[in-house]
Amino acid sequence: MSTHAEYAADAGGGGSRPSPMRIWFLAARPKTLPVGLAPVLVGTALAIQQDAFRFLPFLAALLGALFIQVGANLANDYSDARRGADSDDRLGPLRVTAGDLVPPRQVLLATYLTFGVAVLCGIYLIAVAGWVILAIGAASIVAGLLYTGGPRPYGYAGLGELFVFLFFGLVAVTGTHYCLTEEFDGTALALAVPVGLMAAAVLVVNNVRDIDTDRRANKNTLAVRLGRQRTRQLYAGMHVAAYVVTALIGAIDADLTLWLLISLLGIPLSVQLARTVATHTDGPTLNGALAGTGRLELVFCVLLSVGILLS
Repeated sequence: MSTHAEYAADAGGGGSRPSPMRIWFLAARPKTLPVGLAPVLVGTALAIQQDAFRFLPFLAALLGALFIQVGANLANDYSDARRGADSDDRLGPLRVTAGDLVPPRQVLLATYLTFGVAVLCGIYLIAVAGWVILAIGAASIVAGLLYTGGPRPYGYAGLGELFVFLFFGLVAVTGTHYCLTEEFDGTALALAVPVGLMAAAVLVVNNVRDIDTDRRANKNTLAVRLGRQRTRQLYAGMHVAAYVVTALIGAIDADLTLWLLISLLGIPLSVQLARTVATHTDGPTLNGALAGTGRLELVFCVLLSVGILLS
């Protein structure tokens, strides 16, 4: 099957080349967008619980987070193709740069335009919440660009999960909360820990799926360094840790209550996904697990947000 036909099949478009709009939609990797959306919901819920909600800053924070996520995805698409990591035998969905569906220069331009929209959101947030937002936004964009780009991409050194935990957990939750309250809050930082663990688990599935092709491309992800079995254990452990930390926050934080335990309703989905990741190596199944892990993070954060609001 040709590259274009394979991509068309992934896109649900039969054997013909998908439309340009469909190609760009898939290049944005919509299944990963919960990683950008979920932490904003948690930070916002805490702000509402503290009577500090403001709609326009919330909207700007949400759009900024989503565009940073899409920009990071496009940067990864461009950089992995240039470094040979997105080869024809990879198990994940075909990428637009490696699949010759979009010229590399166009993907790079789209990356900068996407980050440019995020910058515009950041400028508004700087105006309403101060210069702290400049540091948060700049660090987030640089982290997105250097994941697989630059002379020493940290995604190739086994640090991808750590940076996802930091920027799509700690930074995103506390940064959203700060945009709405203009205060740093220990509770926001605590809540960001389980959110970051769930976000990092999404990348773990991606990397355990690509472990063989990444190893051949000298992309030394954490999965390549740990091996398949220990990476599977790490994935399950991240889920367990997220639920344990959430329960501890509900038990000991004076500003919240055991309503946070409502987030435990996601455990059956966690167990199902952990079993899938532990027992499969084929691309289609692990692609489904990747999408499922993104949905799990969103479900977890929605339930966590509900628990915060009920506290």
